[in-house]
Amino acid sequence: MSLNLQEKILQAASELFYSQGIRATGVDAIVKAANTTKMSLYKYFSSKDDLVIAFLRKRDEDFRVWFVDQVNGKADTPKAKLLAIFDVIGEWMAVPEFRGCAFINAAAEFPLEGNPVHQVSAEFYDHFRSFIADLAEQYGSKSPKNLALQLSLLVEGAIVSEQMKRHSGSAEQAKQAAIILIEGSLGDIPDTTLLTDNSGEEQ
Repeated sequence: MSLNLQEKILQAASELFYSQGIRATGVDAIVKAANTTKMSLYKYFSSKDDLVIAFLRKRDEDFRVWFVDQVNGKADTPKAKLLAIFDVIGEWMAVPEFRGCAFINAAAEFPLEGNPVHQVSAEFYDHFRSFIADLAEQYGSKSPKNLALQLSLLVEGAIVSEQMKRHSGSAEQAKQAAIILIEGSLGDIPDTTLLTDNSGEEQ
């Protein structure tokens, strides 16, 4: 199926943004890769920022559909699906084209929380954690949202670790830690919040 010009521009920009970085990729490079003109690009995308947002939203949609399909294809129980998350992440990180998480990368390039790029990136992980929380609730976790955050942190850490050093084994190590958290989530989870007085000392 052939792409229309708007799709072709978005695809070219997406590949460059992911492989080279958003700030490092100029409009000239996108136009050249898409074999089009700046006039055509700005006909569909009012600015580079608009194109960046389109890239992230398309990436969000495509990755989540692919990810959920992969997890469901590997497991058929909530616990198995929670663990399959790490298998899928490990396989994704093993591909030669892996350059980290597009959303973590984008948030790092645009660190201010009020920036639209940062906000869209944060939304991806909100959706990701909701997916995990649903599985955790089905599994019977006493605190599915807490477990979802914990497992998400393991995933994010594994991704960054693999990005810094390829073949790090981070996904498997994260999975081993996840097993402990998942099984432990069936019991009562203590409140680990530290109470402090005004001097910062623990009570």
